[in-house]
Amino acid sequence: MTETDQLTPPIPSDDEDYSLDAKNVSAILFAVETGNRDQLVDLLEDMHAADIADLLEQVNAYDRRRLIQLYDREFDGEILSELEESLREDVISVLRPETLAEAVRDMESDDVVDLVEDLDDAQQEAILEVLEDADRVAVEQALSYPEFSAGRLMQRETVWAPEHWTVGDAIDYMRNSEELPEQFYHVILVDPRMRPVANVTLGKIMGSPREAPLKNLSEEMFQVIPVAQDEGEVAYAFNQYHLISAPVVDEDERLIGVITIDDAMAVLDEEHEEDILRLAGVGDESSLSDSVMETTKQRIPWLAVNLVTSILASLVIAQFEETLAQFVALAILMPIVASMGGNAGTQSLTVAVRALATKDLTSSNLWRVVSREALVGLFNGIVFAIVMGIVGVIWFGTPMLGVVIAVAMVINLVVAGLAGTGIPVLLEKIGVDPALASGAFVTTVTDVVGFFAFLALAGAVLL
Repeated sequence: MTETDQLTPPIPSDDEDYSLDAKNVSAILFAVETGNRDQLVDLLEDMHAADIADLLEQVNAYDRRRLIQLYDREFDGEILSELEESLREDVISVLRPETLAEAVRDMESDDVVDLVEDLDDAQQEAILEVLEDADRVAVEQALSYPEFSAGRLMQRETVWAPEHWTVGDAIDYMRNSEELPEQFYHVILVDPRMRPVANVTLGKIMGSPREAPLKNLSEEMFQVIPVAQDEGEVAYAFNQYHLISAPVVDEDERLIGVITIDDAMAVLDEEHEEDILRLAGVGDESSLSDSVMETTKQRIPWLAVNLVTSILASLVIAQFEETLAQFVALAILMPIVASMGGNAGTQSLTVAVRALATKDLTSSNLWRVVSREALVGLFNGIVFAIVMGIVGVIWFGTPMLGVVIAVAMVINLVVAGLAGTGIPVLLEKIGVDPALASGAFVTTVTDVVGFFAFLALAGAVLL
């Protein structure tokens, strides 16, 4: 059995999932508590690095420290690369220097870059010092590229061949090479100026006769990634064009690295997670392992924004004090209008932000999407207007009150559809992240419009 086989988790049955087994976690913590290193190593031996990272993220800081210290020299570099960024610094500070050195030496250059880029200078230097000279230069050069760029994402270990080579040339080269990457998917063909011109999959190479020219086996889809390209754009290209790997080129279009699908999909996953967290107003780096103070600091700004928008909505209500004083029922029904508008706006907003991130919402289909959301708001508004109109009549015995809340509901849901789609698009046009700021604006619009429409109509019809 190979090392990879040992670290591969079993496929779960229908009644299982991929979460950590509670009994196994208890056994691990018991081994830590009793200081039984042999038992701990035995329990963690068959676990995948990602599962060990999950375990370290889920236990408290005290148990995590003791587990790392007891596990010691068995600690693997893959575990570090699987950890959440917010925890890596803490874990590295617990590891002995020699254990850290051994773990880092086995990592690919892109994983080392991902590991050190968010550490402080002292910890960065401690890790760089244990690398071989060539690896250190590669990592330092990657760190010189802009943050969130392809240069930070790529690995320097590439497999390339002159474009005139045959299958036999490539196979002989790979068999004789002692420095091939542990995992790669393509042989990159380059011209005499080291410019990549094509990709050839390993499957095509292994299934073709030795005399076959590599250029005749190249893939139809070939995408080159500029080193300064934003990693979000890189992830989009991989997802859009179904890439497995893609060469990275410098300003002179020369091959300097490669990006593989696992790194691109990790970026895509991070982008999705950031969008969700930003839409919820909890910061784009929130984690279950964050401390109380860290979490508080992340959430305060957005709660402050919400307070300002609530005050604005309250100012609108204050303009109709006399109306509210004469019809107490309005105060009871008013939150319903605002809440329905807020929910409808959030639905449109979520669809729009996701469509902008995937580049499905563009100038060519903008008005079609906006009009669709407005019509959806109109039809939903009519349905719930009928419901609330009946409720208003039965509850308070005033037919015109039912009419007022029905009309206000229609108005607010239409506006919610327009705001939920239009505001994210407008924010993107002026260079503001739609996921970051749209929620506050959409909520403000639906609250203000909902309260104003309901109270103004009530003042005009009922007084």
